[in-house]
Amino acid sequence: MRIVIYTRNNCVQCHATKRAMESRGFDFEMVNVDLHPDMADRLRDQGFRQLPVVVAGETSWSGFRPDMINRLRPAPQVASA
Repeated sequence: MRIVIYTRNNCVQCHATKRAMESRGFDFEMVNVDLHPDMADRLRDQGFRQLPVVVAGETSWSGFRPDMINRLRPAPQVASA
């Protein structure tokens, strides 16, 4: 499952989400909307009004949501030969 966190500079909830994802072992991509303003417009068009916005597969939410993070399952580890 691909996880993308849309964030911005100096966002306390964004940092909390990132830390929670890291502590649970999730791999994720961060997109800073301060650097990509077109993404901020796209997220607003989708109805999101606060950051972070997390898109995890078919699931998405905004804000720091430990309940939603806890529902996610990390990808299984692949053993290297």
